[in-house]
Amino acid sequence: MRYLCLIHLDENEMAAIPHPEMSALNAEHLDLNDELRRTGNVIVAEALEPARTTAQVRMRHGKRTVVDGPYTESKEMIAGFYLIEANDMNEAIDIASRLPSARLGTVEVRPARQLVVDGRPLRWG
Repeated sequence: MRYLCLIHLDENEMAAIPHPEMSALNAEHLDLNDELRRTGNVIVAEALEPARTTAQVRMRHGKRTVVDGPYTESKEMIAGFYLIEANDMNEAIDIASRLPSARLGTVEVRPARQLVVDGRPLRWG
């Protein structure tokens, strides 16, 4: 089963981390990525640009509205994500707890659901 692990971090706190410490944290992520690829648990993982680079898009009554910046007013923003494969929620939580950024923020673990419309499943790759 697939799970999305959303990494929530306080961007102001992240910006205050000295460069050598941030490089070490990122190296830990790369090492874990390699391990999760070997075990077949990772599908894709990406770091995200700061929330200030966000664009929110809405379509209402055929009209598009675009708003710059994050939608939520929160200290913690989504800094990155892992889409993983795990046997169950417990295994997904175990993997999420190994993410180096979990020590600095919160990792939200959410099961993906199989979307089926009129008997036709959504399939990627």
